[in-house]
Amino acid sequence: MTGYRNSLLYPFISWIIWPGVFCAGLTGAYFAFNSGDHLLWFNVVYFSVVAVIALFERLMPYEESWLATDGETFNDVAHSLLNKGGVQIAAAIGASFPIAVAIFAQPAFVSPVHLWPDHWALFFQVVLGLIIAEFGLYMAHRLAHEHLSLWRFHALHHSVQRLWVINTGRFHFMDSLIKIALSQIPLYLVGAPLPVFLWIGAVTAFIGLLTHCNIDVRTGPLDWIFSTPRLHRWHHSRVLAEGNTNYGENLVLWDQILGTYYSPPRPSSTEIGITGQVASTFLGQLVQPFSARGYRQIIGRKPKEQEQHPAPAPAAEALQPRIMASAQTQPD
Repeated sequence: MTGYRNSLLYPFISWIIWPGVFCAGLTGAYFAFNSGDHLLWFNVVYFSVVAVIALFERLMPYEESWLATDGETFNDVAHSLLNKGGVQIAAAIGASFPIAVAIFAQPAFVSPVHLWPDHWALFFQVVLGLIIAEFGLYMAHRLAHEHLSLWRFHALHHSVQRLWVINTGRFHFMDSLIKIALSQIPLYLVGAPLPVFLWIGAVTAFIGLLTHCNIDVRTGPLDWIFSTPRLHRWHHSRVLAEGNTNYGENLVLWDQILGTYYSPPRPSSTEIGITGQVASTFLGQLVQPFSARGYRQIIGRKPKEQEQHPAPAPAAEALQPRIMASAQTQPD
């Protein structure tokens, strides 16, 4: 379909892919959540959506060069399955545990002030829960860009040289845990029910797949509400003024309110990546942020031995732009 970009059908498909795939995923999630095995059937739906997106990435790529392999496919899949996936499963268990305790074990400890509006229709409960959770996700994401102690974990996600459906879940497990904590603990405190957690998880899963897809989609007014591929590509830009924007994971509400929304009227950036360097192996990427040497590699600073024994002037001058760019308080 790449040869038919000027046809009448191409723009129509470009407009319907994002809402079509998103709604199809949520429809599948509805049947999964009403089945006898939520997790099994949700994963069937999830991987079906992955397959559909992967197909359209080949038919209608946003950036042709991103179709070439970068040698990170195994690492991307491993991080998706072992880090983000594992944390999400643990979070789902954690969401159901306090509800089970409140209902069956210790009803006397239930707060007399019931904060959650469980008399609302489930749709509006999910919208409210999503707005609350999104604030935690926004803050976790923004703090990870503004503080090097957190960037050491988040840099793994930004270290890719291309965006495609497989590196959606490329997160260090510490990065995922921080996001889960800041987004879900407030919902626990106000007594949100388990279905709200499940639906927020579904929305996050499918929007995550779509924001990282390499598909030539047109989202128009959706850019004002959701985190779309166009907005998220700007977030992955190597330019600090562009990359330190659009922190919302599902919605851009908090970006709009807190002044970090970025949507210039031109095609979004394809110059993505970081100044520093992450390890080349999956296990290396997991342990790298915990060592002083690994931390310095991630943020792009010279090893201490090089600082103590500086290289000859030409080599030092060659390194200087990279060091100065990566030593700022706000990383790529």
